[in-house]
Amino acid sequence: MNVQLNRPLAIIDLETTGTNLGTDRIVEIAIVKVQPDGSRQVKRKLINPEMPIPSGASDVHGITDDMVKDAPTFKQAGNEIRQFLESCDLAGYNSNKFDIPLLVEEFLRAGQDFKVDGRRLLDVQRIFHLMEPRTLSAAYKFYCGKELEGAHGAEVDATATFEVLDAQIARYPQLGTSIDTIMQVIGEEEIVDFARRMVVADGKIVFNFGKHKGKPVEDVLRQERSYYDWMMQGDFPQHTKQKLTEILHKMMLNKK
Repeated sequence: MNVQLNRPLAIIDLETTGTNLGTDRIVEIAIVKVQPDGSRQVKRKLINPEMPIPSGASDVHGITDDMVKDAPTFKQAGNEIRQFLESCDLAGYNSNKFDIPLLVEEFLRAGQDFKVDGRRLLDVQRIFHLMEPRTLSAAYKFYCGKELEGAHGAEVDATATFEVLDAQIARYPQLGTSIDTIMQVIGEEEIVDFARRMVVADGKIVFNFGKHKGKPVEDVLRQERSYYDWMMQGDFPQHTKQKLTEILHKMMLNKK
């Protein structure tokens, strides 16, 4: 194993009903947890999304309504998943933009606490796009010299992602061998909310959409409090609403 870990690294892959963070749900989750000594544990679960799986999504991952009708809901499986991820850094392929944000959404919808603060979020796709812009299947063939059989199966994709990461470390000595050195090379995103409705610009949190795009969030909330109510009632991801509320509460505390 080329990568050196000082705590467990959990590689996550999700299969879902679609790609909308606010409305779509997980139908399968696979986690490959790699320990610092190189040993691995795998957790794979089908999840009942409590909504019909669109045929287009089933065509991609092969999971149908009938296959998940007796599976646990995320609320039922969430505590087991959260415990499996305890004390782990998180990784995946395009995971910072999709898998981890959607996983956080599912925890929030289930009323369960799951924090990413203090965890390293390693998106293997960012290394690949930085070094060799391609897809996961192409990355697997390029780095590992093998065809990816069973792509879009969550466990297959998560396992392949770790093999790609390990091969990347062997191929690019400038990455170093630890999560810290890798993150120094590829950079760490300063994430406000995973849907990126808010971003950091010039040291301030600003809106990244709509009529207030580019304006500091605090300024908008001071001048137009109804915008907060509109967002809270709208079809925005729960994580966006949570972060917006945290900003508002911080503002109110600072006024006292």
